[in-house]
Amino acid sequence: MRILLITVTLLCLTACRATFFASINATQSGEGVIAHDGLIYDPAHHLALDVYAPAHAEHAPVVVYFFGGDWQEGKRQWDRWMGEALAKQGVVAVVPDYRLWPVVGMAGFLTDAANAVRWARDHAAEFGGAPNNLFLMGHSSGGHVAAMLATDRQWLAIVDMQPRDLSGWIGVAGTYDFLPIDDDADYVGMFGSTPEQQAASQPVNFVTPGAPPALLLQGEDDTEVFPAEAISMASRYDDAGEPAELRLYPGVGHEALLLAFGPMKQRASVLVDTIDFIHRYPSH
Repeated sequence: MRILLITVTLLCLTACRATFFASINATQSGEGVIAHDGLIYDPAHHLALDVYAPAHAEHAPVVVYFFGGDWQEGKRQWDRWMGEALAKQGVVAVVPDYRLWPVVGMAGFLTDAANAVRWARDHAAEFGGAPNNLFLMGHSSGGHVAAMLATDRQWLAIVDMQPRDLSGWIGVAGTYDFLPIDDDADYVGMFGSTPEQQAASQPVNFVTPGAPPALLLQGEDDTEVFPAEAISMASRYDDAGEPAELRLYPGVGHEALLLAFGPMKQRASVLVDTIDFIHRYPSH
């Protein structure tokens, strides 16, 4: 009965989120953006991505954006508005789907993410992007995905890449330091039951000298992912002697921070701060 209740609840929440993001997509203009929808990057798992490119882009920065949803829900189509928002600022944005819990645990969704990043680097030039000016970005659990790929070298190694191939990464209310996970069955399923397994799921544990630059965007009123996580990540970067820019936005919560990239731009300067960061860490 408990499993049935959880499943029904998730379906209801997913339907509401799908309707909400569909309304945002419908009201935002895609003028000046060329969209390439449903490009397959992993035929074996039927995984696709969408690319949003500025018209007449040449050697533009590339951002691979991972949606959030507690590692359990989300679809790339919901975040069309984010891809368009970035593309309007001169960025080639790549928004992939990736497998989620309970289909896969952490190794599954990080492997999918790594494959999407490799695809983005290999195909960037086809859309006017610069393969050597590649950033990762994600909201909430998507921020965790971006952070893990940027700090724990084993994941990009799967696709013959390494964190230093990235120009940087941007976390939008990302989850970087969320132990303990107690006895939550879903989180134990995703991240393991032993202290060693769970420690291996925390991006803060992998920050070392040579880590790519980070931009950590965080609302001070976030009660889903507390600001302490971004502060902890910034501290680990400082210890490693690598650049991490922490931006705390007063009066801004978890979803408001995300929506400040689109329909709630007046709430926080996240889009301006993100583009400024990207321009300050050019290709290498």
